[in-house]
Amino acid sequence: MSAIHAAQLAFFAKYAPFDRMERAHLLWMLERMQLAYYAKNEVVASPQQGEATRFIVIKQGLIRGTRGANAQQDAVLELREGECFPVGALLARRAVTSEYRAVEDVFCFELAAKHFLELIELSVVFKDFCTRRIAALFEQSTQAMQAQLSQVSTEQQSFSSTLASIIRNAPVTCPPDTPIRSALQKMRDAHVGSMIVTDAEQRPLGIFTLRDLLDLVMVADFSIDQPISNVMSREPVSLPPTALAYEAAMLMAREGFRHVLVTEPNGTLRGIVSERDLFSLQRVGLRQLSTSIRQADSIATLVALSKDIRQLTHNMMAQGVGAEQVTQLISTLNDLLTARIIELELKVAGLQQPNSGHAQICWLALGSEGRLEQTFYTDQDNGIIFSVAEGETAASMRERLLPVALRINQALADCGFPLCKGGIMASNPKWCLSFEEWQMAFADWIDHGSPEDLLNASIFFDFRSVYGNAAFTDSLRAWLGKRIAATPRFLHQMAVNALRNRPPLGIVRDFVVGEQETLDIKLNGTTPFVDAARIFSLACGSTATNTVQRLRNIAQPMHISAAEIDGWIEAFYFLQTMRLLHQYECSTQGVAMDNQINPKQLNDLDSRILKEAFRQSRKMQSRLAMEYRV
Repeated sequence: MSAIHAAQLAFFAKYAPFDRMERAHLLWMLERMQLAYYAKNEVVASPQQGEATRFIVIKQGLIRGTRGANAQQDAVLELREGECFPVGALLARRAVTSEYRAVEDVFCFELAAKHFLELIELSVVFKDFCTRRIAALFEQSTQAMQAQLSQVSTEQQSFSSTLASIIRNAPVTCPPDTPIRSALQKMRDAHVGSMIVTDAEQRPLGIFTLRDLLDLVMVADFSIDQPISNVMSREPVSLPPTALAYEAAMLMAREGFRHVLVTEPNGTLRGIVSERDLFSLQRVGLRQLSTSIRQADSIATLVALSKDIRQLTHNMMAQGVGAEQVTQLISTLNDLLTARIIELELKVAGLQQPNSGHAQICWLALGSEGRLEQTFYTDQDNGIIFSVAEGETAASMRERLLPVALRINQALADCGFPLCKGGIMASNPKWCLSFEEWQMAFADWIDHGSPEDLLNASIFFDFRSVYGNAAFTDSLRAWLGKRIAATPRFLHQMAVNALRNRPPLGIVRDFVVGEQETLDIKLNGTTPFVDAARIFSLACGSTATNTVQRLRNIAQPMHISAAEIDGWIEAFYFLQTMRLLHQYECSTQGVAMDNQINPKQLNDLDSRILKEAFRQSRKMQSRLAMEYRV
């Protein structure tokens, strides 16, 4: 091998996707590449040049892509060492859509278009990168970040696996007329702790477990010769084979189950997944933790369990569980914790007795908890909806509820959720309102659209029921959708406000950072996606509150391509993963958690993907600006 090839291989080994390509394919590419030079301000590629003729990898220097006359204000992207372009134009055999100009003296490796297309067919890695460029980059970076946390067994079951892949053995079943004695014998012979009762077509009718048996032996005149249908739990919960492991995990956590059935679309039994199949976590198990939360008899017990929630989610991060699953699991467990705190405090206040008003309230999760996007570092955002009982007024109901709400907020603070500095909590009289008062508040924000109103909308319009009468939130969501549809000006105001928070991409090479050389990965990273998704979702009448679900729901009504939506989602998840990883590292180092990332401390790949994520944010904001003519 020539010394030139050796030096070039060393260069390409530092950058994706070349660092994963086979050596033979890299050599094939290098033998066909030419080295090109562009002086400062020289055009490298432009729409006027016609169909793209070469694949370009920057060896040294900086190139800026623009789509307007002002190179500073209209910059679309900036490319530096190791980055390549124009992949999309080459694949589509069209001209580039931006003008690429050298910001300084630039040296590039260039590969003719025909060789670029040949390389795609030659290298699977290169083809995957070019056809799924954003997703491939994010996956590589996410894998690298998760590898830093992999301190546990590689045999740990992935939470991204389908339930079909987890099932190991055929389910043990029996017909409904089987005597309990015979069912128990069959369970012993098969070394299982549960029996699924099915009909002649193998559709599950019920489930019987050894735990059920222990509960029944204390009943007088209990006979194990009676049919199992007399004692089975009817209508067992099931999921399809395509459901993911984390969905089963959250179902077990919410309902306190030990088993989840897996059924085909036609209702026939495919198998059963147990907690043991899903978890072998160190020290803390999900179902045990959720059960302990439900059975906790004091706030002190819940404070201790809140630490287990953090430990469990830390363990999941260490096992490579993705940002989507981690944030939803955090939110699910925090919901359980919050609900149990509310139950205990309502009981102390005497509000859980018959006709006490218990069914007349609904505890609202707002902000990130409302979106099921909580991370390790989150404060409280909550409120209460109540209906006015006969013989009472909204003021008298509020007077009864506020002291209880205050104790709930303080208990949540004791469990590690700091009190909201902005006072967005149920113990604030402004956010403990009757259904009609919530309508009046929302209507006032929509009608006036002041900066404070828009800020409130960005927090409160993500509301979700955590405890109590969920029908209140359903009705309020339906009413809100109609009100916003009748006031299109408000969405325009929300768009203008959202576009004030631009992605922190620098004009010259670097990210835009603060005095401490850091950027806020929440405010500058995930928030632009959250804000745009909310506006699009409200415009389309979607009832979803989760950011990714909102994005998926808007694709069809807004005629946005699946590839574009996927790019936004991948970018959002990457930023969430980086945020979770940073907070995880803060906790392991014993320092206060925050959302401040120092770009200079990132490796080349993470820096590159972070920049790509911000570009996706910019593209999403461009769509928002176009829709609302901002």
